[in-house]
Amino acid sequence: MTAPYRIFGVELSPYSVKVRSYCRYKGIPHEWIERSQATMGEFQKYAKLPLVPLVITPEGESWQDSTPILEKFEPLFPEPSVHPDEPVAAFVSTLLEEFGDEWGNKWMFHYRWAREADQISAAERIAKSMMPDLEGEALAQAAGGVRERMAGRTWFVGSSPETAPQIEGSFRQGMAQLEAHLAERPYLFGQRPAFGDFGLWAQIYEAWTDPTGGALLEESAPHVVAWAKRMLEPKADGAFEPWAELAPSLEPFLREQVGARFLPWSEANAAAIAAGEDRFSVELAGETYTQKPQKYHAKSLAVLRQKYAAAAGPPELEALLERTGCLARLR
Repeated sequence: MTAPYRIFGVELSPYSVKVRSYCRYKGIPHEWIERSQATMGEFQKYAKLPLVPLVITPEGESWQDSTPILEKFEPLFPEPSVHPDEPVAAFVSTLLEEFGDEWGNKWMFHYRWAREADQISAAERIAKSMMPDLEGEALAQAAGGVRERMAGRTWFVGSSPETAPQIEGSFRQGMAQLEAHLAERPYLFGQRPAFGDFGLWAQIYEAWTDPTGGALLEESAPHVVAWAKRMLEPKADGAFEPWAELAPSLEPFLREQVGARFLPWSEANAAAIAAGEDRFSVELAGETYTQKPQKYHAKSLAVLRQKYAAAAGPPELEALLERTGCLARLR
């Protein structure tokens, strides 16, 4: 038997469960290792950055960063493919994967750390995962330390009292749009998961595990919740749908979440980093949004533009991106 890949991850990390879901779908032999005090020594031996997920290959190589991890796996385990054959659907899937990692993370991180009930829930679960033997007062103290540290980092994703209405408004609108779309199909692009499912799902799934996000989803988006559960063990139950069938309910999400919010924010964020600014403002969906720049995303935006350049050409794709306000910011 081939030695399995080892995935060091954390249940409360969207990027960790994203990689695990992908490996389950592909049937990639793997071992899930919860990063904790007990496994930290081995994690640090291989990790170049103190971030999960970390994948150790059977040959002893170490991979980090969830999107490149999936991209390294794909040629090694090409079936079932996560990329629709149709060029329009394939690029939209790539775009939604990046949207999930970057803007969807704002949704998740904000809902997890902006309110007391969510802070308490997440901090205790994180402390317990890192130190499984803790109980009682020791667990409470450890959880308190996690809560103080993480609640103080909401600025990192742009969450603040000023931006909270915009982040939450985007989430509620986005969930309503996805609810309509997923009412007609089990996955975003049809009867099997695509690249975009993994990136977007992971953030929404984590929000569902928290008190506020979970209550909102359970009340207003049952099909999104069903998808969130399905993606824990995704399966190919048929084909990807043609873009013409996906467009009526997925194009509004592209227009109002990706074109009106994510890409304008991405462009402004990259410009602020290039200019050495420590704060920037940008108009998103008609409202001014202000935050500190996120350095990593300037790099991932450059990669997204490279992926667009490789996919550019089909007139149907260009027309879609123009209609949804995406095209100019991808060039």
